[in-house]
Amino acid sequence: MSHANDPVQAAAKIPLGSRRLWFGAPQAREKYLTAALLVLAVAALFAPALPAAAWHIPHFVDSRTWLGVPNAADVLSNLAFLAMGVWGSERLRGRLDVPVGASWFFVGLILTCLGSGFYHLDPDAPQRLVADRLGMAVAFAGFLGIAASERVSVRAGEAVLVLMMIAGLLAAWVARENLTPWVVVQYGGIALAVGLALTRPRPGALGVPLGGVILFYALAKLFELGDVTVFEATGHMVSGHTLKHLAAALAAWPVISSLWHDPQS
Repeated sequence: MSHANDPVQAAAKIPLGSRRLWFGAPQAREKYLTAALLVLAVAALFAPALPAAAWHIPHFVDSRTWLGVPNAADVLSNLAFLAMGVWGSERLRGRLDVPVGASWFFVGLILTCLGSGFYHLDPDAPQRLVADRLGMAVAFAGFLGIAASERVSVRAGEAVLVLMMIAGLLAAWVARENLTPWVVVQYGGIALAVGLALTRPRPGALGVPLGGVILFYALAKLFELGDVTVFEATGHMVSGHTLKHLAAALAAWPVISSLWHDPQS
């Protein structure tokens, strides 16, 4: 007698990942994560508006042209994002154990290379910042998806990826007039990542060292704030903003390193 239509056998053939209990009772960590996301949403929607001009820097210290490329150091240093994005995407090929959001994280790095390079060709045009921020929003959503899936649950990672992707892209667009949502997404998101990094990985997680990603992010911010200081300290060899791009790109290394082992071993 054929059992081809037996629902029990049919379900057994479905990959385990396709049978996640999406609507099951939330775990304790999922409840805490939901509460944190609600706080960020309230802050983004109801905190006082910040005018876009408050954070726009119309001039970066290293404006030298090289091979016909204006602001060459700040433009070409974005190739580090491209390199890490392509490298990371290559490491994902053929793997089934990658955390949620990893592919979007690397795609976001590639988009950041394009958007930031476009912006730095003419940083006096603030409307170009939208292109810069869109790529960053995708990468950031991917990273938070990784963090949530590694430290909370797979379904939490999927939910955070989708929510932060939507919120980040909308915030990047709204930032043309009001910076508040973008500030909440960027700094509130990194605060959320720090909280997740302080918790133990869930059973079965790949073991992405979230603290390493956060460390490089913090270093990038320090270089950004010290644009002129670094430029003067290095005898005009390199600016802080150029090093910011390199440090931010290196934030992908902890994720890539966790993908280094052979998935078949």
